[in-house]
Amino acid sequence: MTVRVGFLGAGLIATFHSKMLRGSGEDVAWAGVHDPDRARAEAFAAASGATVCGTEDEVLDSCDAVYVCTWTSEHPRLVAAAVRRGLSVFCEKPLAPDLAGAEALAAEVVARGVVNQVGLVLRRSPAFNLARALVADPAAGRTMAVVFRDDQYIPTQGQYASTWRADRTRAGAGTLIEHSIHDVDMLEHLIGPVREVAARSANHHGHDGIEDVLSASLTFADGTLGTLTSVWHDVLTRPSLRRVEIFCRTRWVAVEDDWFGPVTWQDADAPPVTVTGEALLAACAERGIATPNPDGDFARAVRDGTPAHPDVTVALRAHRLVDAAYRSAAAGGAPVAV
Repeated sequence: MTVRVGFLGAGLIATFHSKMLRGSGEDVAWAGVHDPDRARAEAFAAASGATVCGTEDEVLDSCDAVYVCTWTSEHPRLVAAAVRRGLSVFCEKPLAPDLAGAEALAAEVVARGVVNQVGLVLRRSPAFNLARALVADPAAGRTMAVVFRDDQYIPTQGQYASTWRADRTRAGAGTLIEHSIHDVDMLEHLIGPVREVAARSANHHGHDGIEDVLSASLTFADGTLGTLTSVWHDVLTRPSLRRVEIFCRTRWVAVEDDWFGPVTWQDADAPPVTVTGEALLAACAERGIATPNPDGDFARAVRDGTPAHPDVTVALRAHRLVDAAYRSAAAGGAPVAV
């Protein structure tokens, strides 16, 4: 069947998902789109073929599945409206501005039993999934340490222009929940469960309740130690970048950038190996690592009525890690069990 897809929110991230859907080649039809900024909805419609709708209900009446790509505080209300109609839903991350809201949203989605997916798209990253396979390889030995740095110019400006991210009532907080919720999810995806978090945060831009630096120390269940540093700066000429180094007993793995690498690894008494782009995809294929288009995966799940991934339960775990880091920072860096 053709999956009719609607969009609530028509900004940069909605446009990204729309392009990914088109690139997937899945049988998808663009239904309604609504945004409080009608001009933005009209621009989205002109590019995608969607129909501009004057209300959220018009969008929900027109589709089989809906993307919720609004500011964070609207996610619980709009996801609830969709799942109560039995619609499949793709919710951008984070689920809600705080853990309680995320728990309530996840509980309702699970109770309704609808196909659902969350925008933790790094789960589909070729670079990170190759790194995960390299770390899991017995030849690497046990993991010892991981160093994760994520930096981005503060997204109230530039191509993002999401001024709402300076408003804690709509965003919840700053760089950790709004950007690096990807990173805490990826750290567990790469290494395994986190047992304890100790964090410190800072606010240099002066937006109330919106931290622009957070540094966390993580203790994993297997004893691996990790650090995460997340920074929102003002270097607009610098793209959003992630760098990760993983130290195992007999292997070192590094990821530069977060999709097509390069990924570099080095074993004991061996020269380093680096792959990027097509070579990275070939390395994934050799290891049987599937790196599908996340939006195409969602469309197929809706069509077939099968579970999509990552879903709200995966996102809720990431929210628990974020909440632990914020509680630690509020307590002056005291460790918090997860």
